[in-house]
Amino acid sequence: MEPWQQSLRDSLTDPAQLTARFAIDPVPLLAVAQRYPLRITPYYLDLLEGPGDPLWRQCVPDPAELEVDGLLSDPLCETRLSPVPGLVHRYPDRALLLTTATCAVYCRFCTRKRAIGCSSGNQGPDFAAALSYIAQTPALHEVILSGGDPLLLDDDRLDDLLSRLRAIPHVETIRIHSRVPVVLPERITERLAALLGRHHPLYLNTHFNHPRELTPEAAEACQRLAAAGIPLGNQSVLLRGVNDDAETLRSLFRGLLRLRVRPYYLHHGDLVAGTAHLRTSIESGLSLVAALRNTLPGMAIPQYVIDLPGGRGKMPLLANAIVQLGPTAIIRAANGENVAVANPGRNEADK
Repeated sequence: MEPWQQSLRDSLTDPAQLTARFAIDPVPLLAVAQRYPLRITPYYLDLLEGPGDPLWRQCVPDPAELEVDGLLSDPLCETRLSPVPGLVHRYPDRALLLTTATCAVYCRFCTRKRAIGCSSGNQGPDFAAALSYIAQTPALHEVILSGGDPLLLDDDRLDDLLSRLRAIPHVETIRIHSRVPVVLPERITERLAALLGRHHPLYLNTHFNHPRELTPEAAEACQRLAAAGIPLGNQSVLLRGVNDDAETLRSLFRGLLRLRVRPYYLHHGDLVAGTAHLRTSIESGLSLVAALRNTLPGMAIPQYVIDLPGGRGKMPLLANAIVQLGPTAIIRAANGENVAVANPGRNEADK
């Protein structure tokens, strides 16, 4: 067993285990963890300072997750857009391959919290149905490996999957979405980096949300990937009480560039059931992005984007895309359709 696999085995999965380090009552968290599982790696657990800190809010269950918030378990309609198990085909030229239903840390804001950690794993031992669909769909030029976290596949299985994708002539690029460099950096071994480097053009987007996650261990993991020629991007989620202030975002984005990771997206939170307590308003997000301009180089400022409900796709939150703001925002989709989006999390400054 490799060290990273042992770390997964040693991860915290029971709220009662938190009492060994923090003076909390775990009882209110038990029902939350039964519905939305808990997992925190030993590495990430060591970064937590206590209840309510920005890293705690990302990974420790909160009773607010069980409140009825009017949001949906699958707001992006991924189930409807799945032609075969484990594959989401939303855009004409690319598809999302869900490699596993497990992650190193279960984020409380996850788009797929309806399923992640709630089932045994993946779509089959060899991804046959998904690979067959991709091979028979020549319009697909990019495959994005997601999940769960694709880097939790062992090296041999990951190499086999990438090799089979590379054997499909019309698949030009492969992208991996992984939070492993943030929460389980020991997984990024020299062997893994070399393995990934054999499958270029291959890109990796990771998921730092707060500057305290930019540790020496995370930096080493990112440098190892970059040295293998893998372009690195970062997709942050704008989260209340985590990174919803300009100085935190400024520090995060500057720090990412030092790690050779380019800030790619700043996601407005998806309308996922159980995440209302972490949501910000579109107005506050626009104000934050405006505050970053002229204080950061252009390459340090990610696109502020929203994934429109109903599977209508991702749109940059730019002035020409916003038709109306208020309790319900109207966003113009790429096809010109005006889409109503609930806009909770507003405060007096947004009105």
